[in-house]
Amino acid sequence: MGKRIVMALFGTLGDLHPYLAVAIGLQKRGHEVTIATSKMYRREIEDQGVGFHAVRPDLAFLYNDPLAIRQVLDAETGVMCRVLLPCLDESYEDLLQVCRGKDLLVNHYLTLALPLVAETLQLPWVSIALQPYFFLSAHDPPAFSMVNRPFRIRQRSSWEYKLALEYTKRKTRSWMKPVDELRGRLGLAPSTRHPLFEGRFSPYGCLAWFSRLLASPQSDWPILTKVTGFPFYDSRVADTDLDYCLSKFLEKGEPPVVFTLGSVAYPGAGDFFDQSILAARLVGCRAVLLNGSPIKCEIRELLPNGVIAADYVPYSVLLPHASAVVHHGGIGTTAQAFRAGHPMLVVPFANDQFDNAQRAAKLGVARVVHHRAYTAKRAKLELTQLLSNSSYTSRAAEVGKEIRKEDGVAVACDAVEELMTPV
Repeated sequence: MGKRIVMALFGTLGDLHPYLAVAIGLQKRGHEVTIATSKMYRREIEDQGVGFHAVRPDLAFLYNDPLAIRQVLDAETGVMCRVLLPCLDESYEDLLQVCRGKDLLVNHYLTLALPLVAETLQLPWVSIALQPYFFLSAHDPPAFSMVNRPFRIRQRSSWEYKLALEYTKRKTRSWMKPVDELRGRLGLAPSTRHPLFEGRFSPYGCLAWFSRLLASPQSDWPILTKVTGFPFYDSRVADTDLDYCLSKFLEKGEPPVVFTLGSVAYPGAGDFFDQSILAARLVGCRAVLLNGSPIKCEIRELLPNGVIAADYVPYSVLLPHASAVVHHGGIGTTAQAFRAGHPMLVVPFANDQFDNAQRAAKLGVARVVHHRAYTAKRAKLELTQLLSNSSYTSRAAEVGKEIRKEDGVAVACDAVEELMTPV
């Protein structure tokens, strides 16, 4: 008998798509799934026949307001303190409404209200890790951008990371006052668990929606953790997703380098695309630019020969045609680049992107340049290495083959069903 499931999340398309992929998979197995998230994703979700429920705040403004994006990307807690926590009560109300009478809740770590709803309604819930960074493991410490040396990316030793993590917990605990106050108003017992740290892990279990190639389970991960592989969202992918001009461009020449910063236009991107165009000319390669927002016709006409621009193209369709991918290191883009089987140049801007970049480099499929150090000259040097050194291309092909063997959606659906099976 089918179960009723709510998946709650906030984030970009890189966050939404794995949830949507698993939701579609669960519905094919006879379950009723509702995705509760920002109302800007209503059409994307309902077009796939998945239930939708709007949860405040609506994050659509982040796609249109460069200043707002800059503020929330200054640090991972920026989006918490400036956007999500001020709307915590509203998020709780919206989630409480949709979660009543359901069998299982699936969370995203940015949705701080869902564990409170689960506790109020006494419902089981599962936490989701989209990337290894989520676990904040001292045995496999995440890479980060150095504050005092902003062009550098490094990985702390285990003891350094433990000290830094404890300091961060103490520093940010007071920021969680809205969560503590809401618990009090709801009559829930006080909790010593930090909502951003221990509180992100469900006692019912955690699903790691990424490949074991990226990270293997550590002794300080939650005991009830299952690594599923990447759950790719391909439901809307078809040949028609490439417009006529782009399709003809890909047919008539050598595989291009794809330059993209994902679905959010980073305000700190500066002249990323200008530098990328120049880098492509220096390398002597063709290029596809995906800038995440509509391209004006006059801008398209100014692009040099061998360069084409688009606002959005499904990576599953485009990246297999590439020779290399230059991207920001978001986990959704990184996963698709892995699967395409081509080397990548990762230019991280914030949060988990630095760690995703380092893990790709350790796999031998990527080179990394901090976004503040990204210039046409530097990009030319890095791309030349990626395109001319056969070790990158062969290793990327090997990794792509392994990733394509995984069935992250099926394994994730199996794990969710197991959580709903009475012991």
